[in-house]
Amino acid sequence: MLPLIYHASYSKLALPSKHRFPATKYLYLYQYLLQQGIAKQSQFFAAEQVTPKALAETHCADYVSRFINGTLDTKSIRRIGFPWSESLVARTLHSVAGTQLACLKALEYGCAIHLSGGYHHAHHRFGSGFCIFNDLTYAAQQALKQPGIDNVLIFDCDVHQGDGTATTASAFDKIITCSIHCQHNFPARKQQSNYDIELPRGTTDKYYLETVSQTLSYLIRLHQPDLIIYDAGVDIHTDDNLGYFNISTEGIFARDKVVIQQAYSAKIPIACVIGGGYSNEQHQLNIRHSQLFLAANTVFGNDLNK
Repeated sequence: MLPLIYHASYSKLALPSKHRFPATKYLYLYQYLLQQGIAKQSQFFAAEQVTPKALAETHCADYVSRFINGTLDTKSIRRIGFPWSESLVARTLHSVAGTQLACLKALEYGCAIHLSGGYHHAHHRFGSGFCIFNDLTYAAQQALKQPGIDNVLIFDCDVHQGDGTATTASAFDKIITCSIHCQHNFPARKQQSNYDIELPRGTTDKYYLETVSQTLSYLIRLHQPDLIIYDAGVDIHTDDNLGYFNISTEGIFARDKVVIQQAYSAKIPIACVIGGGYSNEQHQLNIRHSQLFLAANTVFGNDLNK
């Protein structure tokens, strides 16, 4: 069984009309996977909310408290990009815990996918770019508490640099961070990951896939991680509203397949999050995100049914 992590709170977010964040995509993706027979209801798990005390192991305790209590200043809220609401708090706490649960399920089954996550612009003391708490760093830090997990690789293929992951993970020497992203895109001020691969605007399938494959192969050989957390953002797509790469839908599938295949071949558990993806055409967004699930099913096949 391929474990899938989802919670109904992910799309229960009231946003102003014409807001750029596609909050409904999580619900629609969940429905699409079931309708297309890509997933079964029995595969889904939901996480409880992460606690403020646990979040404070990764983020500033005062920032955690002020966000949850709704006392962040206007500038901080503007930088996050969402109006504060209780529903925003609920979805955030469930989503962070969801990535942690995906890691636990990956350790058990070899692979797991979270229908949210990838909030890689969240820093220690502030949120940014639709990201409030950094689920990637938090989940990696928590995974290091598990027996036999000595180091974790965060492999970020979202089109935007994981600047918040770079800064929050820098405090933990057993978390290795790699970001493959568009050089001239948000954030304007990049941070230093352990490995940053910057690609030009207009990058196409062949060069992109070679870069992803060679980079991950190198990192696996060099660091021999005990767990990989993979941010499979689809904002690399040629028609993404916030992207600037020219990657096809077939290219997304090929990328996801090569990442999962390398983890599988090296016998490294891999926890995947869907990351960014921005489009006014929900059906096309469903198709792009579903490539991750199709790739996992292709690579693991019957192994996930054992």
